[in-house]
Amino acid sequence: MENQYNKTITACFVGYIVQAVVNNFTPLLFLFFQRSYHIPLSQITLLVTFNFGIQLLVDLVSVGFVDKIGYRASMIMAHVLAAAGLILLTILPEVLPSPFAGILIAVMIYAVGGGLLEVLVSPVVEACPSDNKEKAMSMLHSFYCWGYAGVVLLSTLFFHVAGIGNWKILALIWALIPIGNAFAFASVPMAPLIEDGESGLQLKELFGLKIFWVLLVMMICAGASEQAVSQWASTFAEKGLGISKTAGDLAGPLAFALLMGTSRLFYGRYGDRIDLDRFMVYSCCLCILSYLGISLLPMLQLSLAACAVCGLSVGIMWPGTFSKASAALPKGGTAMFALLALGGDIGCSGGPTLVGMVSGALGDDLKMGVLAGILFPVLLLAGVILCGKTKKEIIKNS
Repeated sequence: MENQYNKTITACFVGYIVQAVVNNFTPLLFLFFQRSYHIPLSQITLLVTFNFGIQLLVDLVSVGFVDKIGYRASMIMAHVLAAAGLILLTILPEVLPSPFAGILIAVMIYAVGGGLLEVLVSPVVEACPSDNKEKAMSMLHSFYCWGYAGVVLLSTLFFHVAGIGNWKILALIWALIPIGNAFAFASVPMAPLIEDGESGLQLKELFGLKIFWVLLVMMICAGASEQAVSQWASTFAEKGLGISKTAGDLAGPLAFALLMGTSRLFYGRYGDRIDLDRFMVYSCCLCILSYLGISLLPMLQLSLAACAVCGLSVGIMWPGTFSKASAALPKGGTAMFALLALGGDIGCSGGPTLVGMVSGALGDDLKMGVLAGILFPVLLLAGVILCGKTKKEIIKNS
């Protein structure tokens, strides 16, 4: 029975690779777009905010339509939109009067696909029968890390061999992944998230549960703990090692992503032998130590090493919180997963923003900005402990 869902889980793994492609391919072309299309840097940087804003909106809106049209149709639509956005990226800037408008439209289309994937993939895996759902969830989220690393490495290699001027060919190659996975989701078995005859919790019911608010704050802190360092890792690499921007991206964010993926892969392989609460507590403590290392160690090279350790420490936070939510609220349904994805995205935006604001207020002192961001892993640690106590009370009273 379970084996027939292996194809479904594999397709979900590829789904997170698709999300990594749509989130990380276009930023590699920002400077090329600036030069070739004569777009101001202020407009180029707006693309990141726009992509993220669209995904936030999709997180929120998806609560109203995913259950109505079904997970299979929603998943196919997400992949089609992701592929369409990548394909249109190669066409619209050339045919529209404003190249920036063409890029913006393409980003909007694939951002809708990426936002849907974020809402859909985790609950589809959660619904599949498995011996240890925490292991499957951690393994799933590791594929975003491998996808991110693959996009950076393979794109950098392609640009080196074929030249960045041939980027359109690579964009079309990347688009083949969501096209192929859309066909996969048309045929793989899909398990229901909620048992027949039952219904998921409504928004009003979720908002009335204290445990949901704890989990939502944990999700915000998980995203913030991850991105508050990840977004600035390249800067540490450039300053600490005195290397170029490209090399800095490889030494900073790539090292962070690889270690974050390693953490998720480790729990995905051995999670049945490890208590999730304990693993998350240790990870939060390691994250706090890494933040202190980034902020307080005297040598920038050591700060860069602490950035990499931070990647290792945050790996379990996002998938672990999803798993805890599924266990605590088994009838949470689409609404719960969508709101948790929304919380995670808010954290991904809020973490780097707080670091940047504090750094700017203190004379561009990035170390002090990261020190302020230690608030996020501290709050997450408190949330894990609080969830653990709540679970013990439920077991004691049952």
